[in-house]
Amino acid sequence: MAADSTMSNGKETASLDGEPAFKRPRESGQGGHVDSLNKVTVVLGAQWGDEGKGKVVDLLAMDADIVCRCQGGNNAGHTVVVDSVEYDFHLLPSGVLNQKALSFIGNGVVIHLPGLFDEAQKNLQKGKGLQGWEERLKISDRAHIVFNFHQAVDGIQEQQRQLQAGKNLGTTKKGIGPAYSSKAARNGLRVCDLVSNFSAFEEKFRVLAKHFLDMYPSLNVDIDSELQQLKVYAEKLRPLVTDGVYFMHKALNGPSKKILVEGANAALLDIDFGTYPFVTSSNCTVGGVCTGLGVPPSYVGQVYGVVKAYTTRVGVGAFPTELDNDIGSLLQSRGREFGVTTGRRRRCGWLDLILVRYAHMVNGFTAIALTKLDILDTLSEIKVGVAYFVDSEPLPNFPANMDVLTHVTVKYETLPGWCCSTEDVRCFEELPPQAQKYIRFIEDFLQVPG
Repeated sequence: MAADSTMSNGKETASLDGEPAFKRPRESGQGGHVDSLNKVTVVLGAQWGDEGKGKVVDLLAMDADIVCRCQGGNNAGHTVVVDSVEYDFHLLPSGVLNQKALSFIGNGVVIHLPGLFDEAQKNLQKGKGLQGWEERLKISDRAHIVFNFHQAVDGIQEQQRQLQAGKNLGTTKKGIGPAYSSKAARNGLRVCDLVSNFSAFEEKFRVLAKHFLDMYPSLNVDIDSELQQLKVYAEKLRPLVTDGVYFMHKALNGPSKKILVEGANAALLDIDFGTYPFVTSSNCTVGGVCTGLGVPPSYVGQVYGVVKAYTTRVGVGAFPTELDNDIGSLLQSRGREFGVTTGRRRRCGWLDLILVRYAHMVNGFTAIALTKLDILDTLSEIKVGVAYFVDSEPLPNFPANMDVLTHVTVKYETLPGWCCSTEDVRCFEELPPQAQKYIRFIEDFLQVPG
């Protein structure tokens, strides 16, 4: 086939099938990416969750235009206090309390519809903050749905793990893992399926339910009843549904907007980078923002890593700095360390900076938000984990193998406590010198500003 010839700036360039081999670069503002376009600000947990992300998001959401959830489901939990009213969110972005902001649940989130609407109703009864939430919420049509049988399967799987291996994963039993399994197996159902042709949806739903019934004979599924319930939810859901890709594209490329992404779970619970297998089933690191919202990487701006001033973990799994003593109990009681979603008691320990540094490697935090510093107020000295050893040999990296992490010995740096209340402090300069030193130590170790 002969190549056509075209002229560009006086020079001839060859093309095949009408496609030029050389293209003149577009000038700024003519369709190419420019720095003036909107970027997303991301808030992520830097430990095992429960770092206080909801409070940080609520603060940033006060002047946000859009607040997004990009992954996870109602296995996450955020508590936000506004005008002395305590709101608990699991699926709804914390920013839904901002009457002037849009909230967006992206395609990377798995949605249990009864959970979503029950959550909204319960929070409506607590105060006025959630009034008109339906007008402020948009849901991606590509988001997958968590069905009741997913939740039942989650419980059965935990029982099987307990019987077979003597220990379970400590899931929330909210159906998150089975729903993501359906997504990966390509037999899951999405929001777009539910709100379009219900007859086609019903057929696919029956096939999916039978798939799980074949796998788990003890599973009890009332298919007709759940379909009847889903038909009602389809009508409630339809006004909220939008094409998530176009929604985010318009937000990123339109007039100036402040766009906030609220991460659920945390870095060490990430399916790829967390303490596998004791992790969640989604990417709760910064990569999940791109895949869970349809946001190109170049649009990611500030990435805030939320770090609790000590370390907590819910459920089972390795925890090198855990304190199974009076200090651990003190942190648990003073910090009111109970899971928002499950109510389970959180295990507590010293701040593990090896773990947080690893989270920084994966996420590239531009700043650290340190929370719950006041919980340490009564301690005369505070320890910080700064290195791991295995058989007296230093471990250069955070290990992928959990058998290794379970057997590490932690090297600590001991810092003086401040033994006075910091609860009413509102700026860094007002903190006691020892508390300032504690924060500076964290900044210097991570090489990330607080």
